[in-house]
Amino acid sequence: MKKVAFKTLGCRLNIFETDSIVSQFSSNGYDIVDFNDEADVYIINTCTVTNQSDHKSRQEISRSNKKNKDAITVVTGCMATNYKEKLSEKEDIDYVIDNDHKTSVFSIVDAHTKGEILAPEKYEKDLFGYEAAKDTFHTRSFIKIQDGCNQFCTYCIIPKVRGRATSRPVNEVINNIKKVVEYGFKEVVLTGVNLGRYEYEGIDFEALVERILNIPGDFRIRISSIEPDGYSESFFRLFENPKLTPHMHICLQSGSENILKRMRRMYTAEDFASLIERVRNKYPEFNVTTDIIVGFPGETEEEFLETLDFIKKVKFGHIHTFKYSLRKGTRAEKFPDHIPDRVKTARSEIIRKTSEHHRFEYRKNFIGKQQTVLVEKVENGFAFGHGENYIPVKIKGQDFTKNTFYKAIIIDIDNSGEEPVLIANLL
Repeated sequence: MKKVAFKTLGCRLNIFETDSIVSQFSSNGYDIVDFNDEADVYIINTCTVTNQSDHKSRQEISRSNKKNKDAITVVTGCMATNYKEKLSEKEDIDYVIDNDHKTSVFSIVDAHTKGEILAPEKYEKDLFGYEAAKDTFHTRSFIKIQDGCNQFCTYCIIPKVRGRATSRPVNEVINNIKKVVEYGFKEVVLTGVNLGRYEYEGIDFEALVERILNIPGDFRIRISSIEPDGYSESFFRLFENPKLTPHMHICLQSGSENILKRMRRMYTAEDFASLIERVRNKYPEFNVTTDIIVGFPGETEEEFLETLDFIKKVKFGHIHTFKYSLRKGTRAEKFPDHIPDRVKTARSEIIRKTSEHHRFEYRKNFIGKQQTVLVEKVENGFAFGHGENYIPVKIKGQDFTKNTFYKAIIIDIDNSGEEPVLIANLL
């Protein structure tokens, strides 16, 4: 039995694609092993959104080569698309498979193990030809509904490596979800590059989610990272359905109107704040998390402080903070006044500390309240998982079963680790 190891970097879209490929190998008799173990095949699904992402991807490629010199090394994903020619020149990489041909990974490797060498380009481009994943590394099931982006923000390389916006056929999305629910998954995460821009034969994102909520079964839906435009306010009525979890990661990037314009974002900070205010008026405990980029070319101290003030006003449940990373081929590459790294680091640290304060205050509000927790791990007399608001919870007790919902009452908060975790008792 051939052993296959996987490493996934980057977004939830990559996670979905890896999970599907893993399941395909598993169902065809391959043994899936940890990436740290010796394997016959190493598959690295890369990211290229920042310089740091490139660095991490290269590190993982190098790690795979040190474990088994005779192993097949496959590099796929966004870095494989962005640097395809350079990577193809490396002797220690057997196959470089871009995003358009990622669905062919299993076929190419399986043919190789049988003595046949096939080029990825011999397969048709296919963005959505992934089977429903049964055997995965995760408790949740990630479902790809859309790929690509048409917005061309000035800092972003994604349209180059993921292409123009394309939406998956409605029936394929519905059938994929029905299948993973049959497999026993209790939480489904909708993923894509620009979810709010989903549109297929007159069905937009709101209409698609409404159809998904009508699928029978004991499961819940979570929405992955999404832009703050592309869907109407009526979309939020869908959160009245208990199957749709009250959490959205809505990408802000900056609280400065000037920076948003230079980034070519398709909304204003004022629009964003108004949207969040309306959502919280309807659902006071709704968890809004976001992304912030600091040190965008030309960002003045005043513009940075505008972002900081905006964060203090909105009080996000959590913030992913990124230092601006120059990407060749983007318009921001040619912008003047690039910010020194030491300034970006200092600004990032300020945002991080502010985020940690608001995150703790938000989570503390749940003490005395109920959460429905999907158990992901059982260890040392505790069950660990996330409540519907996407807050980590550990429940005291025994005899828990993974991938099962438990209703619990929050009794305390533990702030001793990397992030605040709610402590709960079973109801």
